[in-house]
Amino acid sequence: MNLKRCATATALILLFLTPTLAQSPIRADSSRMESRIKELAAFGKNANGGSDRVAFSEFDKQGREYIIGLMKNAGLEVRIDFAGNIVGRRKGESDDLPPIVFGSHIDTVPNGGAYDGCVGVIGAIEVIELLNANKIETRHPLEVVVFTDEEGGLTGSRALIGELGAEALKVKSHSGRTIGEGIGFIGGDPQRLSEIVRKEGEIAAFIELHIEQGGTLENDSTDIGVVEGIVGIEWWEVTIEGFANHAGTTPMKGRRDAVIAGSMFALMVNKVVNSYGGAQVGTVGKFVAEPGAPNVIPGKVTLSLELRDLSAERIFRMYNAIEKRAIEIAGETGTKITFRHLDVSALPALTDERIKSAIEAAAKELGLSFRRMPSGAGHDAQDMAKIAPTGMIFVPSKDGISHSPAEFTSAEDMANGASVLFRTVLAIDGKE
Repeated sequence: MNLKRCATATALILLFLTPTLAQSPIRADSSRMESRIKELAAFGKNANGGSDRVAFSEFDKQGREYIIGLMKNAGLEVRIDFAGNIVGRRKGESDDLPPIVFGSHIDTVPNGGAYDGCVGVIGAIEVIELLNANKIETRHPLEVVVFTDEEGGLTGSRALIGELGAEALKVKSHSGRTIGEGIGFIGGDPQRLSEIVRKEGEIAAFIELHIEQGGTLENDSTDIGVVEGIVGIEWWEVTIEGFANHAGTTPMKGRRDAVIAGSMFALMVNKVVNSYGGAQVGTVGKFVAEPGAPNVIPGKVTLSLELRDLSAERIFRMYNAIEKRAIEIAGETGTKITFRHLDVSALPALTDERIKSAIEAAAKELGLSFRRMPSGAGHDAQDMAKIAPTGMIFVPSKDGISHSPAEFTSAEDMANGASVLFRTVLAIDGKE
């Protein structure tokens, strides 16, 4: 017998009987995703090429209707919960199991871009399309979620975890409506928010696909970011009191100039934050001098201090170092520096190790490069991490630009993210 011929015949039979062994991995349709991103972008597109699809606006409502249509066409059972979140459900083989939830948001900042959040929604629907096309049934039910008003303060996800209070409903959104009025406008009921609260254990896992909104992946030529967690954020208002006096008659050596002290403070913050190894950031983003006249030495400066990191302990360690150096600056400049901690903090939200490993395995199987990294921006995932194992997948942002008409992510990168999301969902479900 010709062993070479026999081996060849056997291989052909195996290829015929088990085609999945020879076929390339299932991948998202980049053309379909790009087409849908562009179609969604038409709702709220302004003369600058940016998006004014702010939450609770007419454009938001139109965009939501478009997404609901895609979800229904994909066979999902669609409902709008009392917070206005859009939820599309696909039954599982064991439909009483807690669902695997994935999605993001479609509302934009004023004059925003077409990709922030939207890639995660279009990618989630793409996962359902791939499951349908390949006749794959999952054990767990699946839920695609489009969160309400992410850009206005994570409204939908805060409601889902029971942290959207009555005061928040009174806040006016970019649409001109209050949050409460806006929820009603898009089909929710702000009086019944308690009925949609999900408890710990009611969701098997939550995964959010999102553009990076920074330049790390592009700069490193990396396909996929495996998010380690969403950074905590702490804010302080810093007041520097000097002495206002005539700019022409007061000698330089006798001045108590609050702007000089404030400038030294801002430079010092940059130096302190850079002295720590890691991805922590610190920013002085507000700087107001009084009285603000060209012929008066500034007697007072009010500025902001923001610190972000995955470790709350490191944030406050940096703050302590900044406060210590501020005392020295006050002594050097003859000023008084005081700090007021603002009650707008966000705790770090770490992602689940099992989901991070599944994302990495999916990327590796698809031949995609990946790296672990923090998210410096806030996302609905940080709320979901409080009640469920959570993961985030980042794809590159061109030139690191986001919240801008210039925001862009290529069709190939979007499809890579959706392909990783698809395999991650199956891994969590136990199908991989």
